Amino acid sequence: MARRKGRSHRDEKPRFDFRVNHQIRIPEVRLVGDNLDKVSEVAGHAIESGVYDTRQLRRWAEALELDLVEISPKAIPPVCRIIDYNKFLYDKKKKEKEMKAKAQKTVVKEIRFGPNTDDHDFEFKLRHAKKFLEEGSKVKAYVHFRGRTIVFKDRGQLLLLRFLKELDEYGSAEALPKMEGRRMIVIVQPKKMQKKKS
Repeated sequence: MARRKGRSHRDEKPRFDFRVNHQIRIPEVRLVGDNLDKVSEVAGHAIESGVYDTRQLRRWAEALELDLVEISPKAIPPVCRIIDYNKFLYDKKKKEKEMKAKAQKTVVKEIRFGPNTDDHDFEFKLRHAKKFLEEGSKVKAYVHFRGRTIVFKDRGQLLLLRFLKELDEYGSAEALPKMEGRRMIVIVQPKKMQKKKS
C-alpha cells in the first residue's frame, strides 16, 4: 500500500478563510470593487457592480492574472472581488496587527480604597492616579467593602465622586460608580485619549 504524501501547500488553510477561484462553486455571485474599469477592458464592455456568472468572472480574473475572492459568503448572492489574493491577505494581516497594537496600548492601572480611607491616604493615591492619567493609562478605582463595611456603600460612593472631582483636569469617568460584588468601581479615562478620538 502506497504511503500518503504530506499535505501540499495548497491544502493548507490560510489564517483568513476565504474561498478563492475554483473553490467558489455557487453559479452566480455579486461583483464589487474599485478596479472594475480594468475588468471592463478584459470583458470588452462596461462592467459595473452587479450579479454575474461565476465562471465568467473566473475567466476575467485569470486574464488579469488576479483571483476571484469571496469576501462576503453569507450575502445572497455571495459578494466577490477580483483582486490579488496574496496582497489581500497581506493587507488583512497588516490591519489586524495594527488593531492589536492599538488595543495593547491601553493600560489600566488599579487604585484601591477602603470605605474609611483617611485624607493622607486619599491624597497619596490621588497623586498616583494623576500620574497614571498623564502617562495615558486608564485608572480603575474601587472601594472594597470587607465584611460589615458593606453597609457604608454611600461612604464609598462619596469617596469615588470626590476622587473624580479631583481628577477633573486629568480625566473623566466612563460611567458613574457602580457595585460589582463587594466592590464599587469607577473607570477614569485620560483627557489625552479623548482628544485623540475627536
